[in-house]
Amino acid sequence: MSYQDILVESRDTGVHLITLNRPKVRNALRTRTLEEIADVLEAADADPDIRVCVIAGSEEYFAAGADIKEMAGTGPVDVLADPRQSHRRRIDRFSKPLIAAVNGYALGGGCELAMQADIIIAGDNARFGQPEINLGIIPGAGGTQRLIRAVGQSLAMKMVLSGEMIDARTAREAGLVAEVSPPELTLEKALELARIIAAKPPVAVRLAKDAMRQAFETALSAGLDYERKAFTILAATEDRNEGLAAFMAKRKPRFTGR
Repeated sequence: MSYQDILVESRDTGVHLITLNRPKVRNALRTRTLEEIADVLEAADADPDIRVCVIAGSEEYFAAGADIKEMAGTGPVDVLADPRQSHRRRIDRFSKPLIAAVNGYALGGGCELAMQADIIIAGDNARFGQPEINLGIIPGAGGTQRLIRAVGQSLAMKMVLSGEMIDARTAREAGLVAEVSPPELTLEKALELARIIAAKPPVAVRLAKDAMRQAFETALSAGLDYERKAFTILAATEDRNEGLAAFMAKRKPRFTGR
């Protein structure tokens, strides 16, 4: 399938790569960009052969923010009916692991897109920020909510209220980023991790992701109940039996996704 704003390719077994491809505007995220990402993730969710998706930009920038030209001249009714939010929700519903490979600037909507991923691998040239305050607005695609959960109140408040960026090392120390690498290796590091996860039992991976996301949505007691139910469901899978048998036989397991 042909896309205008992204490139899509299969990498190795079970790994799908989405590359933002609007170089003239530093991968600014317009409605079409988000729609195409959501379309690809929905198709990947329905494809049992795809187990992990990676989203990346270039070595110089992940995404410099939302497309300001698209925002100019919009009023409250336009913002209320903004289709970009429905596409963001579609991205959130992706049930398989999503890894972001971030080099360069991930600002505003770009930072918010990176935070929609489950894991962020960053180049040491990465810069994360929510500079919307400089335009007289605030983050409107999850920035105030996800950032404070990722890095804590004080740093999130500083970033959102001042519009200042943080570098990759600070992001790693704060918990926003899982790993920092040289920019030329960022994508390969993300793909390597994707290959590792893709080799794991897919039903267990999906339930593990879902259970961990409950930690942001529910009280601890409810999250523990959800975790135990997911653990119990996995007792009925062939992969669980294969994993235990392979461990006892000291051999490599052969997971089938059943």
